[in-house]
Amino acid sequence: MPTIDLKTQITGLVRLQELDSEIYALNNEKDSKPIEIKAIEDAFEAKKQNLLLLEKNSLEVQKQRKEKELELASNAEAVKKLQGQLYSLKTNKEFQTMLQQIADAKADGSLIEEKILISFEESDKIKAQIDQENLNLKQEEKVFLESKEKVQLRVKEIDQRLNQLQAQRQQITPAIDPKMLSEYERILSSRGGLAIVTVVDNSCGGCHMLVPPQVINMIKMYDHIVTCEVCNRIFYIAE
Repeated sequence: MPTIDLKTQITGLVRLQELDSEIYALNNEKDSKPIEIKAIEDAFEAKKQNLLLLEKNSLEVQKQRKEKELELASNAEAVKKLQGQLYSLKTNKEFQTMLQQIADAKADGSLIEEKILISFEESDKIKAQIDQENLNLKQEEKVFLESKEKVQLRVKEIDQRLNQLQAQRQQITPAIDPKMLSEYERILSSRGGLAIVTVVDNSCGGCHMLVPPQVINMIKMYDHIVTCEVCNRIFYIAE
């Protein structure tokens, strides 16, 4: 059975880790893209809702004006009917009472007319807001589509890069002992995409816990794989 050159194997794992770190980061970024697109879509939909609300308000004002116009027509008919009854009255008191009723009805009609005029002004104001909002929405839609396209383009770039990295990975893995590769991938999966780390300032490059000098000497000897007692990541010393 051939002897495994541990230093060469560790060097292979370090190179593999470089690829896997980028793969892990890219996959995380790719996973976030649907959420990013959803946020862009939701923001655009919220802006569309403002236009829909203005249009709804416009219809409501028109509806209320129609009701007032019907009310005004009914008021005019009532005034006409009261005026027609004036000459059938027999006493001055009845006549004066009827004149007062006509005056009150006309006053009510004037109030209704005033409300109708205010309604026209309100409709014009809302229409101007709707026209402006439509212009704004066209600009917002352009920004929305550009932003969405930019995210989708980034996803394509990520996929292309991931394919390149996987191809490079496949060139490295055959040279690594299967048991070591299996252990590396187990740690990689359980430790957030980081399986092999160097010792920096006598500390683990993964969890930053202190690494005793005797452990550092063991790493440099390459007699066997040395792992962190805390995070279980594989150690190596950068040369």
